[in-house]
Amino acid sequence: ARKQRQESELRLIEEGDAFLAQNAEMPGVELTESGLQYRVIEPGDGKRPGPTDMVTVNYRGFLTDGKPFDSGEGVTFQLNRVIKGWTEGLQLIEEGGTIALVVPRDLAYGNRGVMAHRTLIFEIELLSVAAPEDEAG
Repeated sequence: ARKQRQESELRLIEEGDAFLAQNAEMPGVELTESGLQYRVIEPGDGKRPGPTDMVTVNYRGFLTDGKPFDSGEGVTFQLNRVIKGWTEGLQLIEEGGTIALVVPRDLAYGNRGVMAHRTLIFEIELLSVAAPEDEAG
């Protein structure tokens, strides 16, 4: 069973790396120093969040084969309390904007949990940004 698990981990890693290489060539895709790939779908006109701001988003998550695995509407969280790819990626757009993120495994769930070793794709609409001390927001 261990060998099978290692093989499937390796396959996920290879699939993710292949997808990242391919996606990097797509028009409009930018690459950050950390390896995060992003494309601004719709620029926003509000403020940009800082790493500890509270943000509210609509999002959809996809596997590299295009299968949806997660989504949410009106989800609020502190930006530094989610996967690294989101913390970094959402600071690249303004309120009201939509961004597509391709998150390499080390900026996603790494080797933890059900999404371990996977490169993940997210489409995120940034609805609002609030300061961390603004409990009401």
